[in-house]
Formats: sequence, C-alpha cells, structure tokens
Amino acid sequence: MKFKLSLLAAIAATALSATAAKADIAVATAGPITGQYATFGEQMKKGMEQAVADINAAGGVLGQKLKLEVGDDACDPKQAVAVANQLAKAGVKFVAGHFCSGSSIPASQVYAEEGMLQISPASTNPKLTEQGLKNVFRVCGRDDQQGLIAGKYLLDKYKGKNIAILHDKSAYGKGLADETQKALNAGGQKEAIYEAYTAGEKDYSALVSKLKQANIDAVYVGGYHTEAGLIARQMKDQGLKAIIVSGDALVTNEYWAITGDAGEDTMMTFGPDPREKPDAKAVVEKFRKAGYEPEGYTLYTYAALQIWANAVKQANSTDAAKVADVMRKGSYDTVIGKIGFDAKGDVTSPAYVWYKWHNGQYAEVK
Repeated sequence: MKFKLSLLAAIAATALSATAAKADIAVATAGPITGQYATFGEQMKKGMEQAVADINAAGGVLGQKLKLEVGDDACDPKQAVAVANQLAKAGVKFVAGHFCSGSSIPASQVYAEEGMLQISPASTNPKLTEQGLKNVFRVCGRDDQQGLIAGKYLLDKYKGKNIAILHDKSAYGKGLADETQKALNAGGQKEAIYEAYTAGEKDYSALVSKLKQANIDAVYVGGYHTEAGLIARQMKDQGLKAIIVSGDALVTNEYWAITGDAGEDTMMTFGPDPREKPDAKAVVEKFRKAGYEPEGYTLYTYAALQIWANAVKQANSTDAAKVADVMRKGSYDTVIGKIGFDAKGDVTSPAYVWYKWHNGQYAEVK
C-alpha cells in the first residue's frame, strides 16, 4: 500500500510539474483604455492583441503560450500605480506600457520593485529612462529629441515672428513644450507667449483671445489631440490664422474629427510611418483585413512584444534582469524597423519626421 501511495504521489507530482511547465506566460499592455485619450489605449490594445496572437500561432515563447492582461490607467498617475500593482499580483512578466509619460514614470518604480520588464511604446519624457532603472525601455524617441526638431522648425519657418508655446501641465506636454522652448531660445528667438492650460476643459476662448491680441503666427502645443483640436477650432472661430505645431500625440484621426477644416496645415512630429515599412506589410494587412487601421502607436506596441519575446528566447528565461541584459546587447528586427537600445533603455537610432494635416488626412512631409 505504501508503495502504491508513493507511486501515485510521484505520478501526481509529475503531472503537476508538467502542467506548471506548460502554464501560460502573462504579458500585459497598460494605457488609457478609457477616458479622453482612449483612442491611444485602443491602438496599444489592438497592437498587443495581434502580437500575442501571432507569437502564439508561431509556437509561443519557450514552449509556452502568452496570455494577455490589459490595464486601464486612464492616463492618471495614481491609477497607473494601482494598475502596475494589479499586474504584478497577476504574475505578469512583461508590460508594453504605459502611454502617458505621467503614468509610465510612477508605474516604472513598481515594475522595478516587482522584477517586471517594461517597454513603453509611447512615453517620451526623458525622465522615464533617466531614473537608472535597468528594467525600463522605450521604442519611441524622447522629448529632448522631438523638441529639438520642433524648435529648429519654428526658427526656420517663423524667425522674427510671434510664436506661442502652450502646454497642458502633464509630464508629456510640459516636457515637450520646455524642450521646444529651449531649442527656440538657443537659436536666438524668444517666444511671445509661454502659457499652461488645463486639460479636459472645453472652452479655451480666453486663451485664444490672448493669442489673437499678441498677433501670434504659430502656436506650439505641448499636449494631446483633444485639447489641441479644440484650441485649433476656437482659433478659427475667432479669426486667428496661426498654424498649430505639435508632437506625436496628434497622430490620430480623432484630431480632425474635433477640428474639421480648422486642422488644415497643422504640423506634427512623429517617427517615420511604420505602416510603410516592408517588414510591417503582412501585419498591416492583417489589421486592415480585420477592419482596423494600425495608425499611431499600434505597431510600436506590437514591436515592443516582438522585442521582449525574442530577448526571452535568447536569454532562455523570462527573468527581467536577464532579459534586460540581453536587450541592451542586441538589436531586433521589428515591424517598426531594426531596434537597439543604449545603456539607459532608449533606442539607439531615434528618428522624427514632420507630418502635415491636409483635407482630413495626415501624411509625412517628404
């Protein structure tokens, strides 16, 4: 009887061990699934869902399937920390997130403490990778790179004219506005107006009146498409013909849905359109066949998981420290191009180009 019980116990232990070996690996994306920036949360969710499906169809990672968790931070820093803790409790190994820098930065502290690897597809504030955290990366550029290009553009196109720099007080918006201001001032020009506005409001007519009284020719907006769109529309209502110039948070068709033809000629910086890259063709076709246009940060999120999955295979482990070490030493072919990282976790070859809104469409300025 003792022998039989021992044999049964051994069989049960073997079965449990086999089950554990085949357990899914939890990965996640976290961003504004709800709230006024939900369009970007949807981009990230769609990108991650497709990446998980494609990796699982190809056999998974280390012989295990990936299981997707989705965290909604609504671009709120406190909610982002709560989401990060929830994902840690769920045993998540990797997070493609967050979207807003104001969420990614506090959440990164949780991921560092919990031994989780984080790659942000979209957070551009330099502080994210200046904290000295070995588990934190991003596949986008930084505000000090994007702002430098914006400042040079304003100097080139509006030298000697009246320029306003606005921001929404967020880590992303203020960071981008400050870097643009720095580049503009370094070129010998002072802005006519530097002012903050409150995100989430509907009426910016008082701000627009101030811009009009100062005869502003160009308005640099450090902020998101919702407020930038309302400012553009209210500028038109007051007869102010200044051009809106902004960053990567205007890379969504929702901007034109807010502005209508008031958004005509708006300029914005973003990376070269990944949808045009040969390596992205098959994935882009899958999205379009499913009725979804993979604009903005959809493919950046897809690429984040591609990189992590390949690094895990190279490290033969999901341990964040081991995977991070591998990531800093290699480069990865992704849907957004070949990506490598420096010691801080920033991409080694960031690229920003100009896009222009025309007749309801945005396209790269060649």
